[in-house]
Amino acid sequence: MNKKLILLDIICYAVVPYLIWNYGREILGDYWAIILSTVPGFIYTVYRFLKEKQFNIAGLFILGSLAISTTVNLLSPSAESMLWNQVYLGLAYGVVYLLSILIKQPLALHFMVDWAYLQGYARQDSRTLYFKPQLLKWFQLLTLLFVARSIFMNGLKAFLLQTYGAAGYGKMLIYMNISGWIFSAVVTLGFVFIGVKINQYLNGGGEAKVAVEK
Repeated sequence: MNKKLILLDIICYAVVPYLIWNYGREILGDYWAIILSTVPGFIYTVYRFLKEKQFNIAGLFILGSLAISTTVNLLSPSAESMLWNQVYLGLAYGVVYLLSILIKQPLALHFMVDWAYLQGYARQDSRTLYFKPQLLKWFQLLTLLFVARSIFMNGLKAFLLQTYGAAGYGKMLIYMNISGWIFSAVVTLGFVFIGVKINQYLNGGGEAKVAVEK
């Protein structure tokens, strides 16, 4: 991720929402201040989606999540119930990731297929390669990291909500964004690690050699 994207992420997901919350809550109240604070991130995510042409499983998953989250936010009767609903929804996404592991269709694998397609590789060729047992296990583990992220992030949000209530939304934004960026870095390293494993497999090294010998 280049410096420009990192700066835009910080501005749209942290700085602008924090300013809207901090200066808008007295005028608008907690509920609408929280609603409006999500708008910059929503618009920015849709913009990135269209610009990068992510018309694939990863992109549709992001847009679907945005649509569901926005609907849940708007249907919530109060600021605090909205935040709790976000926690429950976040945990539900964790369940989806877990189910994808159990049925051996790890979402991390499908995200990698999308990325490879953008690099010019046919989807079917990538799927055939990634579902090799020597590689599938790594995608399972990476998807498990997504589950762990969901549990940690939403557990943290629930803790902050119990500690500070809806009035502590500003603190929540800071803690959630920092932890989110840390997890994003770890997930990125996970994909890089799998990329190394894929190259080793294709070059006949490491586990691929063991598989051939067997």
